[in-house]
Amino acid sequence: MKETTKQQILDAFQFRHACKSFDPDKKISDEDFDFILDAGLLSPSSFGFEPWKFLVIDNQELRKKMLPVCLGAEGQLPTASHFVVTLARKEPGMIYSSPYIEEHMREVEQLPDEIVNLKGDFYKTFQTDHFKLTESPRAMFDWSCKQTYIALGNMLSVAAQIGIDSCPIEGFDRDPLEDILEQEDLLDRHHFGISYLVAFGYRQEEPRAKTRSPKDRLVQWVK
Repeated sequence: MKETTKQQILDAFQFRHACKSFDPDKKISDEDFDFILDAGLLSPSSFGFEPWKFLVIDNQELRKKMLPVCLGAEGQLPTASHFVVTLARKEPGMIYSSPYIEEHMREVEQLPDEIVNLKGDFYKTFQTDHFKLTESPRAMFDWSCKQTYIALGNMLSVAAQIGIDSCPIEGFDRDPLEDILEQEDLLDRHHFGISYLVAFGYRQEEPRAKTRSPKDRLVQWVK
């Protein structure tokens, strides 16, 4: 059973590719897309503070408005069954003293007072001393963005395992795209910024065979 499961997972990784355009007539079911979102929402994050928000852009007029500033999504925005803009929390929400962090520990994690205090103290030390994230707002935002990529990897992987194609996209102009989302009341720029875009759907054409570097070039065992 385990060997079969392992092979199924590797087969899904072989199936997955960066799909440049999708079959616009094929739509992902609500049930399947909820499964993909669940994989993202259940992903690990540093200290468990979930610094992400996923905007599922189903509105076709908004997609058209986004297109001129998303040149890396020229094929995907018009054809994808589902198109996601992933946001990452900025310094006001992620700094150790923020109300969001306090609320998350108490309301989401439901930690007792003594654990809130212990975790909060360690989180402060981690940010100020270990990773020096308080040196600039950009350092804090980049740290949040890195965590959103964990969710991205999980969403891409589970999508492939159920035969759904995808494409992660960094080919966009952040400032004007954030302008558009802000005008649509979808983005509070004080608290969030765009991390990446990702499209899901069903391929129109078969991709070329996957290529990767040899394992021994990329893995070093230290004994």
